[in-house]
Amino acid sequence: MADLSLQKFQHHIREMYLEKDIERGIDGTFMWLVEEIGELATALREGTKEELAAEFADVIAWLTTIANVAEIDLTQALLEKYGSGCPGCQQLVCDCSAKEKP
Repeated sequence: MADLSLQKFQHHIREMYLEKDIERGIDGTFMWLVEEIGELATALREGTKEELAAEFADVIAWLTTIANVAEIDLTQALLEKYGSGCPGCQQLVCDCSAKEKP
């Protein structure tokens, strides 16, 4: 899988884990995501580049798993929210003030 789009990745995760993910449910899966975010935070502070890359991959995989259980197409969700630019100012290059979230 040298060329891996978000859509292909979501399908790949679905194929590997969907039965287990549905059994675990959104709440249980969310707890795994939170654990992985904690591991990412640790890697950001003191990990190697390889450890950091692995933790980013884990966070994306668990987020994708939750989307699968919730029946959300991540590609479509991202296009709807960010496809036209910043959701705050509607510009391709964000022009929101530093006090705003984006």
